[in-house]
Amino acid sequence: MPDGTAGWQSCCKPVNYCLALEEHGDDVVHRYVGREPSGHGFNELTLNRAGKPHNTMINAGAIMCCSLVNLGGDMADRFDHVIDRWSALAGDTKIGFSNSVYLSERATADRNFALGYFMREHNGFPEGTDLIATLEFYFQCCSIEMNTEQLAVVAATLANGGVCPATGKRIFHPKTVQHCLSLMYSCGMYDFSGEFAFSIGLPAKSGVSGAIMIVVPNVGGICTWSPRLDKQGNSVRGIAFCKKLVETFNFHNYDNLTGLSEKRDPRRDRIHAEADVIVSLIWSASKGDLTAIQRLYAFGVDLDGADYDGRTPLHLAASEGHRHVVDFFMNHGANLSPRDRWGGTPAEDARRHGHAEIAELLEARGAH
Repeated sequence: MPDGTAGWQSCCKPVNYCLALEEHGDDVVHRYVGREPSGHGFNELTLNRAGKPHNTMINAGAIMCCSLVNLGGDMADRFDHVIDRWSALAGDTKIGFSNSVYLSERATADRNFALGYFMREHNGFPEGTDLIATLEFYFQCCSIEMNTEQLAVVAATLANGGVCPATGKRIFHPKTVQHCLSLMYSCGMYDFSGEFAFSIGLPAKSGVSGAIMIVVPNVGGICTWSPRLDKQGNSVRGIAFCKKLVETFNFHNYDNLTGLSEKRDPRRDRIHAEADVIVSLIWSASKGDLTAIQRLYAFGVDLDGADYDGRTPLHLAASEGHRHVVDFFMNHGANLSPRDRWGGTPAEDARRHGHAEIAELLEARGAH
């Protein structure tokens, strides 16, 4: 629903974390907030063993991050600073503010006030923090309003290492984005974060508005919005979309462990992907790299794959005199008599380049 607008609430948490990191660095920020999943609800009245919020993606951690953003400014300056960053992240577009969300946040803020006082009791805030002002600032950040297309651009900026793809401007440093995506991956989906990391395998942040901001690193950003929520507070249809997305495309964090996947890769067309694998196999054969060849073979690569000139890995291994590689191809069912575009065979190439023993070995096994 790209034309609709909404207050994105918890989707502000990754950006506030990035702002705090940009101003203070991760060593300072993580003196005040942890970076582990909590195992509790997003607004649970709990801290970790060090008396800090568990991570920045739950309410306590997000409130703590707000206490670290633009410390020298007054309330108006701090919020203008946040709005300016959101605008830059979204391609220099106009960012709105939902007064109705703000009033709702304030009217139902008992738990957040309790979290604030609980953290102050544990001396959790930076020295001189005005708790009430920090909570007001947090409510304002949760009431930022934009449409789904804008939030998708924000996600794409994170996917692009902090450079907005719509403007080409660098908004955040790469290290900032790396830290943010790591916590989004492990903590961004409330109590569903572990399951989301397992089944979807992408950094994401949900909000009780029904939004999910999804980051596909080095590819792009996606925003879904559907307000019907499940018991964890995530969009039902948004989660269904994410599952369908990674069923179709090889976007899961570990889909490319082998370099091969039956899923579609929109970053590469099938012809180029297959050509790359063949080139890797031929190059490994020419260099005598048996370990690389064994790895490719284990992943199902065709040992008889040929280049544009019809030359197979066996042609190259025989030409270069790599006996151990030739043995591997012979013992694993490779065609011993393939002909290149000039009619040459591996045995002929071996003899032409002074490797008669390899030519005789191939011929003894029936090669032409």
